Amino acid sequence: MDGPEGSTGQPGPADRSHRSSVSSVGARAADVLVYLADDSMVPLAVENLPSLSAHELHRAIREVLQLPDIALDAFALWLVSPLLEVQLKPKHQPYKLGRQWQELLLRFTDAPDDDVAMDEPSLQFRRNVFFPKWRELQIHDKEVLRLLYEEAKGNVLAARYPCDVEDCEALGALVCRVQLGPYQPGQPAVCALREKLDSFLPAHLCKRGHGLFAALRGRGAKAGMGEQGLLNAYRRVQEGANSDSECEASLSPHYRAYLLKCHELPFYGCAFFHGEIDKPAQGFLHRGGRKPVSVAISLDGVHVIDCREKHVLLGLRFQELSWDHTSPEEEEPVLWLEFDGDSEGTPVNKLLKVYSKQAELMSSLIEYCIELSQAAEPAASHEAGPTSASGSLPPPHQRPQLRRQGSVVCSRIQHLSTIDYVEEGETIKRVKPKRSTSFFSRQLSLGQGSYTVVQPADSLEQG
Repeated sequence: MDGPEGSTGQPGPADRSHRSSVSSVGARAADVLVYLADDSMVPLAVENLPSLSAHELHRAIREVLQLPDIALDAFALWLVSPLLEVQLKPKHQPYKLGRQWQELLLRFTDAPDDDVAMDEPSLQFRRNVFFPKWRELQIHDKEVLRLLYEEAKGNVLAARYPCDVEDCEALGALVCRVQLGPYQPGQPAVCALREKLDSFLPAHLCKRGHGLFAALRGRGAKAGMGEQGLLNAYRRVQEGANSDSECEASLSPHYRAYLLKCHELPFYGCAFFHGEIDKPAQGFLHRGGRKPVSVAISLDGVHVIDCREKHVLLGLRFQELSWDHTSPEEEEPVLWLEFDGDSEGTPVNKLLKVYSKQAELMSSLIEYCIELSQAAEPAASHEAGPTSASGSLPPPHQRPQLRRQGSVVCSRIQHLSTIDYVEEGETIKRVKPKRSTSFFSRQLSLGQGSYTVVQPADSLEQG
């Protein structure tokens, strides 16, 4: 069996219940339920389900929803449960993979045996990890835009996509416009906004925590400002020329505006994986421990996200890293990320260990994303074109990244426990903590990446 293309050990925004996608199986036909990003269902009556491929099911869904041809590339079928997410290849057979679900859980998760025995996946129609953002900009079909909008909204509200407060308010304002209509002072819907605040903002921004601990963490003030900031942003949402129209098509510009805003997030459209990293040693005894993280991998790079604090710890484009994975017997699998950095002003190579049973999946996905990005780059530059009055963004390599001071999408390398070293010939000069290692050969071809081997300095310790 081929390995799955994307997975995570964390529940996604659509995992609101324990669901099954096969409602009945008979000798001739089966009723298959495929879930959309808005949690609605598409029932399909199919023949010979056990041998049906993901490609054939994908085509049936497109026919039922009357989606244009671009949906073939924009969306993929996923098997999803609270314990694991798997994007299916066109040749995969969803029914057979579903029967092998417990084997996948044992191989790629640390879930307890009881949870593994009870877990059951649902079949979901979601964004394809390998669909580039520049092609998303060319979509005009309102239903495709709506499905992409619903999925992005779910990831923002679930805080899978970490966002600054200002961006959460801007995105929440567009959700208000879609759900409540144009802003009108004093309208009942606006007055009731407080009661359903978590429909527009991530839950951690809706909590009205006060007191000592909220103040020390700096979150009480932010949470209190969320409602007013959302209202102000809602008031500023611009209406198009057909704003008076009540037809569904009038929402397309707001779907597009939401997606364009999400495109500023460097991890938009990624696959999520579960892992842990070492905490920096603290205290007299240098105790560390581990911290749970999400590893987000997309065509743009790799991001390590702090699950608890909802911010990025490390963000690297593929040109900025070298990587590998190890799976020694009787030891935890590890994804190794190597990148340039400094130690007290001295240039060094930094090495981050991500402990995860999904290390092999992550390594394979990085390699495949690099191959796709290199192949698609000329086409992207030609097709995307310059910024236009219609709201299109420039090609990916020209797109500005968020650089707001203290932004949640900026790397926090000082919060990482890394192995720092430089190379001297065939030996390694190490920076504290002392640890021997070797360079990885898995990186972009020479001349395309900015990652460089750091030369030793006299001030560094010889290990």
